[in-house]
Amino acid sequence: MSVRRTVLPSGLRIVTEEVSSVRSAAIGIWVNVGSRDETPAVAGASHFLEHLLFKGTKTRTALEISSSIESVGGEMNAFTSQEYTCFYARVIDTDLPMAVDVISDLITSSLVTASDVDAERKVILEEIAMRDDDPSDLVHDLFAQSYYGDTHLGRSILGTVQSINEMSRKNVFNYYKKRYLPQDLVVAVAGNIEHKKVVAMVKKALSRDGFLDVTGKPQVRPNTPVKVRAQQSVGLIHRKTEQAHMFYGMAGVDRNDDRRFTLGVLAAALGGGMSSRLFQEIREKRGLAYSVYSYAQQFAGSGILGFYAGSHPSKAIEVVKIIREVLNDVAENGMSHEEIARAKGAVKGSLVLSQEDSGSRMSRIGKSEIVYGEIMGFDEILKEISDVTPEAVRKVAGEILLQRPTLALVGPFKDESKFAKVLG
Repeated sequence: MSVRRTVLPSGLRIVTEEVSSVRSAAIGIWVNVGSRDETPAVAGASHFLEHLLFKGTKTRTALEISSSIESVGGEMNAFTSQEYTCFYARVIDTDLPMAVDVISDLITSSLVTASDVDAERKVILEEIAMRDDDPSDLVHDLFAQSYYGDTHLGRSILGTVQSINEMSRKNVFNYYKKRYLPQDLVVAVAGNIEHKKVVAMVKKALSRDGFLDVTGKPQVRPNTPVKVRAQQSVGLIHRKTEQAHMFYGMAGVDRNDDRRFTLGVLAAALGGGMSSRLFQEIREKRGLAYSVYSYAQQFAGSGILGFYAGSHPSKAIEVVKIIREVLNDVAENGMSHEEIARAKGAVKGSLVLSQEDSGSRMSRIGKSEIVYGEIMGFDEILKEISDVTPEAVRKVAGEILLQRPTLALVGPFKDESKFAKVLG
């Protein structure tokens, strides 16, 4: 198994990982654009565009795009995040040239017609409605809005009903042509492949319509610190739900911070599984919630550490108090060697198991290249996790967990004052 990297004169990066023991291959084209790059007027444009590129190109209809991959038993999809967009496919290794050609066609030659914009607008609005009907999903967008405010990281990836309704074909098409440039793209391929052959087929496929006939340097998002101003103590959306959905979070570390591995272990120890501290305290000992988990998320220049729980509304304040008490205890007293060892084992094991298929390997190298401009070795990542000590966890816990928290809450509450008192 080997990871290789080629940079073309246009600034396009091609990264591959050869895994000769499998019969599959996965391709992902990663674009260095996401919701944080949008102005309020075009909020949701990155995600809208992700949908539209599947609607047809100069040589393929929407049906031909989907059927080309599905007819060989493959899978194809895309997703948008705050900082990047990815279009991917996974097929039998012999079908890789076709998959590369299809995915590349979306990037270089999509039509983005006015009729497709109007049709897909309805789909996006339904997706927003679906999010609003799922409080366990909605609470995460509410947290971002409450913590970051009306900023590029505080706005929803989906946009708003108003911004989507007002989005014109010109808005979206101009966004496409401005942001989908070779210097902002990474093509990642993993599986039973050969690097030289992949480079040749990618160059051929992406040369369509003169797309590569430019010069440029690979673009990596700068790690400029994000200032968070006057975040809300409690963000509340009133819903007549059977459960109260809560997300309790605070500032974490950005993606270039050396403490990110330690924070990942801390997050796992606090809420990463059934043996984690919060799961034991909230669910196992008291039976107050079914779902309890935590995660650390890093962006360029910012990051968060957050904890989710869903409970009966009458127990919501008690759950928030327990979260606060547990975090304060860990910040002041640290965690046992056993807890840290379990968390490290869980993080490493999950990472290793996640690399069992070509799609996951493609995602790792693609995301690493688009985010960092380089690919960190797998063994190096495992060593960073192994080197995390209880003392380092305690130090990070003291720095992170005692910060002012923000609580996002979706449930049958009309007043957030009781929750604000708990937060202090």
